[in-house]
This record gives sequence, C-alpha cells and structure tokens, in this order.
Amino acid sequence: MTDPRESVHKRRPTMGRVPKVTRADARAALRNPLAFIADRWTPEPRTVRRAALSAVVMSVLIVITGGAVRLTGSGLGCPTWPKCTTDSLTATSEMGFHGAIEFGNRMLTYVLCAAVGWAIIAARSQKPYRRGLVRLGWAQFWIVMSNAVLGGIVVLVGLNPYTVAAHFVATSALIAVATVMWQRVPEGDAPPRPLVGKAVQQLVWFLVAAAVLLILVGTVVTGAGPHAGDSSEVERMPVDWETVSKLHAVLAWIVVTLTFALWFVLKAVDAPRGPLNRTRELFLVLLAQGVIGYVQYFTDLPEVLVGLHMLGSAVMWIWVLRVVLSLRERPQVVADLPGPATEATLTKA
Repeated sequence: MTDPRESVHKRRPTMGRVPKVTRADARAALRNPLAFIADRWTPEPRTVRRAALSAVVMSVLIVITGGAVRLTGSGLGCPTWPKCTTDSLTATSEMGFHGAIEFGNRMLTYVLCAAVGWAIIAARSQKPYRRGLVRLGWAQFWIVMSNAVLGGIVVLVGLNPYTVAAHFVATSALIAVATVMWQRVPEGDAPPRPLVGKAVQQLVWFLVAAAVLLILVGTVVTGAGPHAGDSSEVERMPVDWETVSKLHAVLAWIVVTLTFALWFVLKAVDAPRGPLNRTRELFLVLLAQGVIGYVQYFTDLPEVLVGLHMLGSAVMWIWVLRVVLSLRERPQVVADLPGPATEATLTKA
C-alpha cells in the first residue's frame, strides 16, 4: 500500500496555459510585426551580437559564392532576370552545372535577407531600445535589396564589367555596415571618446582611404582580367591588365606599410590593447592576402587562389573597419540619479 501522505505532497504535472491571441493582438501583429515581437521578446545581448555576426558572415559568404559564379564561368547560367529563363523561375536540368551555380547564388540572397532580418528583429527587440542599431540593420536591408536589383541588371546587360564592379562595391558597403553593427552591439550609446590622439586618428583614415582604393582597383583588375564570368564573349575593361595589376600591388604595399606604421606608433604611445590587437591582426591578414596575391599572379590566376583572394579582400576590409572602431569607446548611457543633497531636499518638501 502507498503512504497516504505521498498523495498529499505529489501533484499531477500540469501543462502551462497557452495565452490566447485576441483579434486586437492579430491586428497589432499585422500593423507592426516588429513592435509586436519586441513587446513579447527581450533577447540577451549575446543573441543580438550573434544575429549581427550572422549578417556579417552571410555578407562574406555572398562574396565567395559570387566569386564562384564568375570563376566557373556561370555568370549567364541563368540568362535573364528575375526569372532564370524566359519560361522558368528556377534552373532546369537542361541548363546543367552553370545554371545550378548561378541559381544557387541567387537563392543565397534569401538566406542573406533572413540573416539581416534576424539582426533587425533582435536589435528592435532589445531593451532598452537602441535606434542606432535598428537603423544599421535597416541600412543593410536596403543595400541587399538594391544590390539584388543591380545583380539583375548585371545579367541583363551581359556581365558588363562596370556593372559587375559596382555589384562588388555594393557588397563591400554591405560588409561595412554589417561590421559596424556587429561592433556596436556590445558598446553603449554615449558619445564616442577617443582612445588615441588626433595624429593617430589621421593615420588610420589614410589607411582606410588606401584600403578603399585597393578594393576599387581590385575590381578593375578583375574587370580587365581573364576571368570574364562566362564562357561566351564578354566585354572587358579596356585597360592593360598587367599595368593595373602592378598598381594594385603597389596599393597593397601602401596599406601594409601604413598598418605597420600604425602598429609602431600605437606601441610608442602606449595605446590600449584593443587598437594594438586589431592592428596586429590586420597586419597578419594583409600578409596572408599578399602571399595569395603574388602566388596567383605568377601561376596564371588559378580559380581556387582567385577565390581565396576575394575572401581575403572581404576579411581585410572587415579588419580595417575593426581597427577604426577600436580607436574609441562608447560607454553605456547612465541615467542621472538624484544626489544625497537633492534627495534630502525632496524629502523635506
């Protein structure tokens, strides 16, 4: 026999009640779904950070898959846009390998949109509300949308090299905004306070300008080089590829030199560990990128190395931005609390 006292202390497990969704809730969700989610979910800071990082990762991944489209000659695997063919929205078996590669890259845009959407929802739901973070998320969304249209134009004009270059530059802008949002999540919203002097800040902005020029000239190297993006006859930029490649190498050495000079100056002024670490990491990224660049140049541009060089370009750009953002701090905004004298005055009143 069971002890009757056990029945007193043991209770049958019960399921929690599922909250009812009223018509007012449904209307509110339709009217402003982001506000509806934010009212019912508060993500942890690490969740918002991961959401922002996912947008960065997907932005880099779209560069890699876009490079795969070009390097496999699949740029016109789907010969039209927004459909893959005039009769089919998706790639067909008759289109073969090139159609699958190009259509797969198009589908990855939806994954990128999902990552950016998650970053927007997480930022919007964070408490307290941070308008700057949400705006950075929406900026990514509009860049993705405009770049998707630009990608369609690239196909419709038969891989015109200038539109291809603009397509890559827009992706670099997306990476920049995604990186800034990722770095801003753990910071506060107080006005930024510089951690280094004006001279160091100016040196860093010279570094940023050189990195931007390096990326822009890199698009010209690609636009004039042998990897046209499709097996058919594709227009190329009317410049000497050898000359532009050498200019690209000179700019790369300028960026490396500025990075080393920045590290040396930061050590000399006993700068905080953050800027020193980011600068050292950037220097290592640049060295690896330089090795890949020279090897691909002297081995007639094998596709695998060109793809790695494109990945290195995206990583380099991220670390340049991380160096810039490491030069200042933004503490949390603390609400002004009444001091002891004020509290005493309020008590007497």
